[in-house]
Amino acid sequence: MVLGISSAGLFFIFRNKIYQYQLLLQDDAGSREIFDLEYGSLPQMSDENFFARTKKKLISEKAEFIEANLSEMKISLYQSGNATKEFQIIGKGKEGSWWETPAGIYKIELKEKLHFSSIGQVYMPYSMQFQGNFFIHGIPYYPDGQETSFSYTGGCIKILTEDAEKLFNLANLGVPVLVFEKDFEKDSFKYEIQGPRVEAAAYLAADLKNNFVFFERNPDSVLPIASLTKLMSAVIATEYINLEKEITVTQAMITPTSVPRLKINQSYKAYDLLFPLMTESSNEAAQALSYFIGPQRFISLMNQKAMSLGMNDSVFADSSGISPVSASSPKDLFSLAKYLYFNRNFILKLSSGTIKDSAYGENPFRNLANFNAPRNNRPLWEQFVGGKIGLTQASKETIISIFEIEIRQEKRPVVIIVLGTDSSYEDVEEIASKISALYR
Repeated sequence: MVLGISSAGLFFIFRNKIYQYQLLLQDDAGSREIFDLEYGSLPQMSDENFFARTKKKLISEKAEFIEANLSEMKISLYQSGNATKEFQIIGKGKEGSWWETPAGIYKIELKEKLHFSSIGQVYMPYSMQFQGNFFIHGIPYYPDGQETSFSYTGGCIKILTEDAEKLFNLANLGVPVLVFEKDFEKDSFKYEIQGPRVEAAAYLAADLKNNFVFFERNPDSVLPIASLTKLMSAVIATEYINLEKEITVTQAMITPTSVPRLKINQSYKAYDLLFPLMTESSNEAAQALSYFIGPQRFISLMNQKAMSLGMNDSVFADSSGISPVSASSPKDLFSLAKYLYFNRNFILKLSSGTIKDSAYGENPFRNLANFNAPRNNRPLWEQFVGGKIGLTQASKETIISIFEIEIRQEKRPVVIIVLGTDSSYEDVEEIASKISALYR
């Protein structure tokens, strides 16, 4: 794959210089695709060379960009293709939490000399927004002027305040931000391909780390996905909603669901609504979260996120998956599963029931059932990391299950995606048993 980059569309707004970059991608067959370099996680982020190629090409084009290496904890500013400044990163989001710093390719969307975080209730000096709730900023401080501890983080990229001021004054709006994490480096683990027998319209079983496909059938087929939609709803909720905010239930949020729990005029923290959303597949919780932002904007953000993940064949028409228009393919859902495993592991922990208690006091939802795994004692489900199950008349049964399976004395993150089946759990167990038998 050859990369080409041009700095097109240079314009001015309020005397701030805005850059808009375009990437030109060309594969060995000669097909070409041009797209704007906008914030979001690109599908190519799983390619261990993609970040290096992008950086190299930006340098060759003498472009301005920021590189944040979360593995080395360094952030660098490049001007005219040259590294002019380098600063130490002193804080990033905790891995596996909902505020984990997302790796990907973004751009500076907003600059504020002093941004007040409604999530952390702190001031963040010299803030530069690059994705939803995520910023590059100096050391935050409370309204009384006291600085937070070095260990304090809400998922942003934190550097020393004097360094943040320098970067803020030098970096222009719109410049690309390359956020790199070592999780996306090349994985040398190898497999030999075998084939399974599973009764389903489409399925895909693959290793999330090295992208090896164990088994597949019609991986490009676009089918209704039912409540698998809620995985994307959870992503949007965690990236665009302050989870400490309370949401008061209205009549519009009440909708048919498997286990009705929400009460009109009662208020729930957005964080707490994630529990019934992920475990009991609550359509009410999905409605409530979407209405907090506005259902149309929420759905728009879902589709934007899908495009940024390379889910080009996916469409989201609602936040719950009731609509048969909400559809995707096993290949697209693999991209979503990969993003969840490496960037939003917190959501998987909710779906598996690993996280049971609210971070903000007593969980208002008691005795939650978990529909995402069967109630049996088979060893496979002891390795369950997270996922989602769905069922509508249009979709039949659908399921995404992520496991950490021991293969050749190494735990491997394996996702099994099944669409259009009458026996989701059984299909997953059959595929997993074939993987274990063939790749010991």
